[in-house]
Amino acid sequence: MARNLGTAALIFAALVVQMTVINRMGFSVTPDLVLLVVIALATLRGETAGAVIGFLAGLAADLTPPTDHVLGQYALVMCLTGYLAGRWAARVPMLAVAACAVGAPALAVGVGSLLGDPGVDWSTFVAIWPGTALCNLLAAPIVVWAVRALFRPARSRDVLIMGRRRP
Repeated sequence: MARNLGTAALIFAALVVQMTVINRMGFSVTPDLVLLVVIALATLRGETAGAVIGFLAGLAADLTPPTDHVLGQYALVMCLTGYLAGRWAARVPMLAVAACAVGAPALAVGVGSLLGDPGVDWSTFVAIWPGTALCNLLAAPIVVWAVRALFRPARSRDVLIMGRRRP
């Protein structure tokens, strides 16, 4: 229960920082902090939790003004990204983080074009995606480190019982 409340608080804080600080910095491309937090949480908690966390974080991002896209677009993108990050994290954790951080903006453009978003076109994708992917890739290790530090699993002390170690 406390872990879920901590996750919700972290997503809320990331959303507030994204909307009030990062999006207003004046740069043409910025990292997507909410997406990176979803990826980091998915690598810790697995694919099912990653998909649920991604869906809820994406839905919160969809409902946060200003909205100029189809409702549910970010929910779908972050749900898929959270699932993939959680799925790949057991085998190749940092590669999963990098692939999801770079691939999610492209997935967002693909979903936007499928849903008929008028702000999505090929020229915008070619102009913005490399910078956004690079920003996400550079910010990902910092965000993953911070999330892992916050949600580090408690270490259990091993107990020696009848000559065998038991957790």
